[in-house]
Amino acid sequence: MVCSLRAISSTSLIGFHKAMHLLSTCARLLFGLYNRVTWEARMLAAGGDVMQMRSGGRRDECDPPQLSLPNTVEFEHLMTPICYFALSDEAYRSLRDQDKDQCILITGESGAGKTEASKLVMSYVAAVCGKGAEVNQVKEQLLQSNPVLEAFGNAKTGKYMDIEFDFKGDPLGGVISNYLLEKSRVVKQPRGERNFHIFYQILSGGSEDLLKKLKLERDFNRYNYLSLGSAIVNGVDDAANFRTVRSIFEVVAAVLKLGNIEFKPESRVNGLDESKIKDKNELKEICELTGIDQSVLERAFSFRTVEAKQEKVSTTLNVAQAYYARDALAKNLYSRLFSWLVTRINESIKAQSKVRKKVMGVLDIYGFEIFEENSFEQFIINYCNEKLQQIFIELTLKEEQEEYIREGIEWTHIEYFNNAIICDLIENNQNGILAMLDEECLRPGAVTDETFLEKLNQVCATHQHFESRMSKCARFLNDTSLPHSCFRIQHYAGKVMYQVEGFVDKNNDLLYRDLSQAMWKASHSLIKVLFPEGNPAKINLKRPPTAGSQFKASVATLMKNLQTKNPNYIRCIKPNDKKAAHIFNEALVCHQVRYLGLLENVHVRRAGYAFRQLYEPCLERYKMLCKQTWPQWRGLARAGVEVLFAELEIPEEEFSLGRSKIFIRNPRTLFKLEDLRKQRLEDLATLIQKIYRAFPALYLHSLLGDHWEEMSIEEAAVVAEGLFLSQPADQDEQLAREARKLLRELKHQKRCEEAVTTIAAYWHGAQARRELRRLKEEARNKLAIAVIWAYWLGFKARRELKRLKEEARRKHAVAVIWAYWLGLKVRREYRKFFRANAGRKIYEFILQKIIQKYFLEMKNKMPSLSPVDKNWPARPYLFLDSTHKELKRIFHLWRCKKYRDQFTDQKKLVYEEKLEASELFKDKKALYPASVGQPFQGSYLEISKNPKYKKLKDAVEEKIIIAEVVNKINRANGKCSARIFLLTKNNVLLADQKSGQIKSEVPLGDVTKVSMSSQNDGFFAVHLKEGSGAAGKGDFLFSSDHLIEMATKLYRTTLSQTKQKISIEISDEFLVQFRQDKVCVKFVRSNQKNGNIPTCKRKNNRLLEVAVP
Repeated sequence: MVCSLRAISSTSLIGFHKAMHLLSTCARLLFGLYNRVTWEARMLAAGGDVMQMRSGGRRDECDPPQLSLPNTVEFEHLMTPICYFALSDEAYRSLRDQDKDQCILITGESGAGKTEASKLVMSYVAAVCGKGAEVNQVKEQLLQSNPVLEAFGNAKTGKYMDIEFDFKGDPLGGVISNYLLEKSRVVKQPRGERNFHIFYQILSGGSEDLLKKLKLERDFNRYNYLSLGSAIVNGVDDAANFRTVRSIFEVVAAVLKLGNIEFKPESRVNGLDESKIKDKNELKEICELTGIDQSVLERAFSFRTVEAKQEKVSTTLNVAQAYYARDALAKNLYSRLFSWLVTRINESIKAQSKVRKKVMGVLDIYGFEIFEENSFEQFIINYCNEKLQQIFIELTLKEEQEEYIREGIEWTHIEYFNNAIICDLIENNQNGILAMLDEECLRPGAVTDETFLEKLNQVCATHQHFESRMSKCARFLNDTSLPHSCFRIQHYAGKVMYQVEGFVDKNNDLLYRDLSQAMWKASHSLIKVLFPEGNPAKINLKRPPTAGSQFKASVATLMKNLQTKNPNYIRCIKPNDKKAAHIFNEALVCHQVRYLGLLENVHVRRAGYAFRQLYEPCLERYKMLCKQTWPQWRGLARAGVEVLFAELEIPEEEFSLGRSKIFIRNPRTLFKLEDLRKQRLEDLATLIQKIYRAFPALYLHSLLGDHWEEMSIEEAAVVAEGLFLSQPADQDEQLAREARKLLRELKHQKRCEEAVTTIAAYWHGAQARRELRRLKEEARNKLAIAVIWAYWLGFKARRELKRLKEEARRKHAVAVIWAYWLGLKVRREYRKFFRANAGRKIYEFILQKIIQKYFLEMKNKMPSLSPVDKNWPARPYLFLDSTHKELKRIFHLWRCKKYRDQFTDQKKLVYEEKLEASELFKDKKALYPASVGQPFQGSYLEISKNPKYKKLKDAVEEKIIIAEVVNKINRANGKCSARIFLLTKNNVLLADQKSGQIKSEVPLGDVTKVSMSSQNDGFFAVHLKEGSGAAGKGDFLFSSDHLIEMATKLYRTTLSQTKQKISIEISDEFLVQFRQDKVCVKFVRSNQKNGNIPTCKRKNNRLLEVAVP
């Protein structure tokens, strides 16, 4: 295979020679990958990464039945199929031998085989670590967690597992973290893919009794949530896999049956639609499975309760909202079940011991996704892949080149694309896409996907990686391939077009509180645990965090975790888009190789160094290879490494010395050092073994002295046997007795030495205890002295304080007596002058003090600033009556002004209307007090939003002041018919409620008077000018729930447009013109059979009677 020049033409900027070198690299990579696909091999190593080619078959079709591992893995043969195991082996041995936490990052596009690769990593690590019953149990638990997670996650969720090891390298347990279950797959699947495996496994592998218990049928066609196009996958035995997963069936069955619930619309009086469940059999079976009251769940699908502080508002759900609620419940139920499963698995596989642990992380994350229709899920999945690519750049391309410069190694910088600008576009806290999406979701008012796209166009218009049709950047305006409701991001893996529809709803991830409370009321214990927020005692009105912010925080935690470990990469390459074997798409593979940065990585690895290590650990590991550094080097570590490498005669071009590390260029040099170290360790072990085995002979020689040299080999053997086996030989029994005597003496000497040691230990112990008692007694004495001294100082301080207080009291008494004496002298001296003006001065003084006291008390007793607060402090003195009333009047005017200053223009208009209604109806109409607290809304029909009234909206060009459904009284028989009452700036319009067709149009200039009763009813008559075109059929008689508002707005609008006031007549009897006849409308009180609803009845040709309860 040869890589086309067009595919790498962007490298022309680095020079022709480098481009040709890079072309050669790309061609070699493609050739190796092509061979892997053709030969059904799986792995290829390049630049320190492992690339996996998915052949298209299942793992059990291409893998051997057992995992056979060599004792040692040769890293030199980088093109061998087992280099995938070599990477896992290297990570495991670095963890075990060098005490470095490791992580294996498995990345690639969706469908490239990442989940299969993670299984092989787990199997390999389980095969190479230690044995034993407890260890095997831990390994079995770790491996058996995969089938459960795969069944419920369908490889469509990000999974990160930390495997914990002890100091020997044996597994202790693990912790699993899941990221973003693609829960929208529960209700809708992409083309060519199927739902989560567990649904198909239950229907295929469950017994007839189980399916009957779960109220399920084996036919896939019965369930709307199952994708029929991909229900059966070649090579997947759902029935066999089901035997691994046999619990939590009721919840899964309930999710499956939720998709079969369908709704139908029902019209209400106000023109809005209400949803009802078509067939309640499915609902009944769901409630039986989950233990929920059927009426509670049915109401939760039809109504929504919004709670704010102490107020609750219940609104109906239309059909679209009901379907949304149903799908939201299904997605949340399945997602929470999956999270509960992960938590339970973590509890079973977590490490039980408290010892220090080594950690190896295995990351199996969703791949980069580009579908025909990309939504919110693909957006955050691709954001996660951007972050993983960024950490790859930071830890490999960027960090490695910066390390060479930092260590003073000669280096030519290699250019690469840094995707930090794309990550910033998405995650920036100020103007990132996720931040703007959260801001749109949290702001009040009408929030739609279109408003979110408009905000993106305003903020991100000039960003070089963002495109949209409405962008301000001129170079995107002519791009007709981009729809108006989409935006496009140029990711590191290519351009992806996202449909903005559903972004806001999916980010809100809203589940109505009524559904949460219904789930919490279930008798099924697991469902009750999954919805704790449904507990009425724990209602939290705080808005939950959005899905985007939660995922962003999870990704940040994952990145922080990965940066603390040594990374190892497995790059999964997808050979074709058909998921078929033996098909190699050169352009697709070349594109993946390029955007993954593998060419730059290979270039950096080839130009750089394969191994680097600090001088101290390097010298400590290889010092036994040089006589000068063994066993201990006294100088600097760098000088020791230089001496070591010079002794081993390693060429200078094979290594470089940095400021703190040594860099080895070729892996073969490292393998040579390891081989020499291994051989040296074997030599040292042989030496130790030899010395240990020679020790008995040396001891025998020390006993026999000169006789040793005179003995033959046979005699020496006999003597040795006698000495060490205590069996005297016939040839030299005397020598054996001497040897035993010597042994007894040595033993006696040893016992004496032990006795001396024991006696000395006891003596030293007695001395130490005596010294300890002395120190304790000395400490107690010091403490007693300190306590006594503290009490004495306290006694002196209290006595001094008492003396000072007594002295202060005496000084005060002297001052008081002296003041009285001086006052007496002054009064005696000025008594004659004082008596002349005493009365007037005393009066003025007392009056001044009273007024001063009055104002000070008024300052502390002022009422609130509310204009309706009628409280006012009582008058303290009669002579201040007028002042008290004037102050009350001034204060009330002042606080009214302060209150009015807070009004906005819209609020002023509302209060003007309320004030006008007060002047017109207060103390005249019994219905008026009930209308005071109700805000005047004007439009009650939402004509612009309801598609039923589109024809009516198009027919009315003026601004609609009020839109309400009223009951028009029939002139002939007094019966009611519903009509839409519209008030515009110039006309009064009546339209049919069902069709929206305009029946009557009355100019405001033709309205002369409005009549109504004084009682608590909603009847009113609109009188028209005689002889006008609209008065052909006579006046109108209506009944409305918002009479006060309609009459007030009609009065104000007519006055504003015609400059004439219409008359408001309030009387229990008034005349109405019906064609040529005048009819009297009379209001009478009576007990109604139908409750508190007024009724209208035509008595005769001249009388229309309205019965008011």
